[in-house]
Amino acid sequence: MKTLLIKVDPENPSAEALAPAAEILKRGGTVVFPTETVYGLGGDATHSESAEKIYAAKGRPSDNPLIIHISKPEEAEPYAETNKLWHRLARHFMPGPLTVILPKKDTIPLTVTGGLDSVAVRCPAHPVALKLIELTGLPVAAPSANISGKPSPTCAAHVIEDLDGRVDCIIDGGECTFGVESTIVKITGEDSLILLRPGAVTYDALCCVCSDVTVSDTVMNKLKENERPLCPGSKYRHYAPEKPLTLVGGSEEARISYFAERQKEGAVIICYDEQAEHLESHSVITVGKKDDLEAQGHRLFAALRECDSLEGRCVYANLPSTDGFGLALYNRLIRAAAHTVVYPDQL
Repeated sequence: MKTLLIKVDPENPSAEALAPAAEILKRGGTVVFPTETVYGLGGDATHSESAEKIYAAKGRPSDNPLIIHISKPEEAEPYAETNKLWHRLARHFMPGPLTVILPKKDTIPLTVTGGLDSVAVRCPAHPVALKLIELTGLPVAAPSANISGKPSPTCAAHVIEDLDGRVDCIIDGGECTFGVESTIVKITGEDSLILLRPGAVTYDALCCVCSDVTVSDTVMNKLKENERPLCPGSKYRHYAPEKPLTLVGGSEEARISYFAERQKEGAVIICYDEQAEHLESHSVITVGKKDDLEAQGHRLFAALRECDSLEGRCVYANLPSTDGFGLALYNRLIRAAAHTVVYPDQL
């Protein structure tokens, strides 16, 4: 397959530049586009064949549900059963990095939802994504635009590395803002919801809009055997570099000492800027200052990809806190590490 590459102004994409990509989607093809979170691999959400092409391009298990993207919150009506809480969430957080799981209508095939009777809906806050969806006039089903299991792409170079020749079109719209996928919630009552995947819309922010917010066990723990995933990224090993990754908890002093010992043994270290000052310069990747969670989110997936280009048999990184946006970082890293954590203070 010959992949068409389109480069656009991320802030002011023209309809003319995006027209070929919109036509590809209308014909049932696959188009990669940027969002404010990560790049998405899009197809027509109303046709089973498009979903099958997405799964094939990613090498993604077909029971892993896809998210449908719309350009305005009110466009959810033909595809999902909305309610008052949906509209309240939309007023506060959309367009933005929030996905809401709702009962699906028959307009969305089961292949898109992984066989579930619910559908995940999101209105992205990125000029390129919004313009493309508007031009297409369709809901666009789109998981992250990477080979399944690898770190999600936050720039076009990552996408090209994974999917060139496997999709019809890639739109280069620069770097993504947040760097981790959207928050996913499922509405469970008139004023209650469950947080299934943390992201830039934090637990505390959700609590300001909804009185009853529960955090799913799958956010920090493994899915139980034979348990079906309700959202992307919860069942299989995700976000992982090729090298085995171990997370390091405990005191700051113990972490730095442990990183230094592992570095001498040939490991790659992903660490905070302040920690790097105490390590050798080789095989070290920094993700920002310890207290700058936004910078860490922006850099996380790029760092996980970068570590595979460095010499070293394995990778060590900090175990994040679970406060605020830190919960999203924890969720992604604990899956990338297959829940492998060490505490040097306890060794």
